[in-house]
Amino acid sequence: MAELRVSYDAGTLLEDDLAASPLEQFHAWFDEAVAAGLPEPNAMIVATASEDAQPSARTVLLKDSDPRGFTFYTNYGSRKSDDLSENPGVSCVFPWFAMHRQVVVVGRASRVSRDEADAYFHSRPYGSRLGAWASRQSAVIDGRTALEAEYERLQAEFPEGSDIPIPEFWGGWLIRPESVEFWQGRESRLHDRLRYVGAGALDDPMAWTVERLSP
Repeated sequence: MAELRVSYDAGTLLEDDLAASPLEQFHAWFDEAVAAGLPEPNAMIVATASEDAQPSARTVLLKDSDPRGFTFYTNYGSRKSDDLSENPGVSCVFPWFAMHRQVVVVGRASRVSRDEADAYFHSRPYGSRLGAWASRQSAVIDGRTALEAEYERLQAEFPEGSDIPIPEFWGGWLIRPESVEFWQGRESRLHDRLRYVGAGALDDPMAWTVERLSP
């Protein structure tokens, strides 16, 4: 492992390159990640901590980014949801390794409205909607057989094409950023790290200041 090396020479990030707002900059980099064919460019690592400061991290999929912040969906009985209910402080990382880039978001999370969650739930594929009902995420189960049996039971109850209601234990979390860092790998580990700091709408340039961090 100690001998593994990558030369970060895919680009630069200077202050004059930045968009006026963190949302505009994020969308520019996200669009470039999509155009480059990166697998699941909306995958982000979400780190939470419980009330007693026990950290945990996992990968989830970003489903919306707007002036409020970044939204993902999950089971409200999951470990991440338990953590966020106790301690809304959260960080997420978009690891766009192939482009020698990362975006690091730090902020606080809150639940999205029921109407917003319902609209997204009903846009999901049939199997994903059934899966949300079948899984009690993060709970210990006897084995995969029990999970598959519950899925089959739900298939019989809700045949494809029927209206599947949103589970009351399922919904979205909105991360409202307090900082958004854009990291561009550079040679000799002299990386470019530019961070927007502030509070307010992500598309409002007046709400954010930019600072350069040492690599």
